[in-house]
Amino acid sequence: SVLRLGDCQLQTPCQIQKCTTDFVSLTSHLNSALEGFDWEFCKALRAYSACTYRNSKVCRGNLVYHSAVLGISDLMSQRNCSKDGPTSSTNPEVTHDPCSYSGYAEPKAYHGGGEKTATPTYLFCGLFGDPHLRTFKDHFQTCKVEGAWPLIDNNYLSVQVTNVPVVPGSSATATNKITIIFKSYQDCTDQKVYQAVTDDLPAAFVDGTTDGGDGNTKSLRIVEKVSGRHVEVHARHIGTTVYVRRLGHYLTLAVRMPQELVVAYEESQDLQLCVNGCPSSERIDDSGRLALPALGQLFPQDGAAPPQSVYTLDTATTKCHEKMLVKDIYFYSCVFDLLTTGDANFTAAAHSALQDVEALHPRKEHWHIFPNSKAGSVDKRGKFLVSFGLVCLKIALFL
Repeated sequence: SVLRLGDCQLQTPCQIQKCTTDFVSLTSHLNSALEGFDWEFCKALRAYSACTYRNSKVCRGNLVYHSAVLGISDLMSQRNCSKDGPTSSTNPEVTHDPCSYSGYAEPKAYHGGGEKTATPTYLFCGLFGDPHLRTFKDHFQTCKVEGAWPLIDNNYLSVQVTNVPVVPGSSATATNKITIIFKSYQDCTDQKVYQAVTDDLPAAFVDGTTDGGDGNTKSLRIVEKVSGRHVEVHARHIGTTVYVRRLGHYLTLAVRMPQELVVAYEESQDLQLCVNGCPSSERIDDSGRLALPALGQLFPQDGAAPPQSVYTLDTATTKCHEKMLVKDIYFYSCVFDLLTTGDANFTAAAHSALQDVEALHPRKEHWHIFPNSKAGSVDKRGKFLVSFGLVCLKIALFL
């Protein structure tokens, strides 16, 4: 368009770059794992679309502009965004919510020190099955850890699990109780405790409430996805999401949390399975190899005949393959659990654990960890690999 000012003509420049920059500013702090992400993302998309519309005439010959228009349309379709509705302010500072973690506000002093990055880094930890642990460092371990153990214990969040034996005489255990404490945080929420056991997966904190925070803040919220089977706890103020599932007689847990908060703990709190893994004395696997104990160690010593498993190596493999097509470490954990316990619920546990990884783990390229023919090796990406060929052979000999 042309603006006529007396005898002068001024060409209005294309502002597509500013439209894009504003969109990035509006969405860079959003966390896709938290409740309300789609609502805020759609508001930002509509603001982006309105900005491109205002520049449609002056940018009509600009390839970047046309690419942006197509990109907005695709994103709106993917997120099911309506074209009509509220739009985000182009000044993010105006709408800043102190009880919505973005990684930009300096948190309390944390263990380890160091400079804070502008963009928060998120970490994932999960526990399922016999039990199998995926630490915040993406190390995969199988442990005994019978009794009560801390998974997470920092200045913001504490998670403790209780594990019980699943087969008489076996060192394998599974989780039958989870206690989660969201600690009091500034004016955003008072301390809230959530507790689940095998016969009760509540959709509320122990005090009967379903959220934390005053007024419309609600920085902490429980969402029941499947009654008695799957709940999610979203803690906006610390950018943390927790999934708890009940499968058969046991529980699984998955957590996504900002790295800077994960390391916010004192030296006395260093026994955290999600942070440092299981103590060596509690490991069932050996440097990445998940080897079955000797027959005399697996079953009771009272002379009774060992229980007959309903699964063979072939049927366990087939059963797990029904749920998981990719033969990664979750698939082989499923096979091991079926052969160890004979409980088909462990198939669902392994499958759900992988689904939780895909929902919460921030890096798609790290979702799958694959076994390797060389036990205990580390691949070029630095991830621990597990050899299950020997495991399956040993199990087959025992059944």
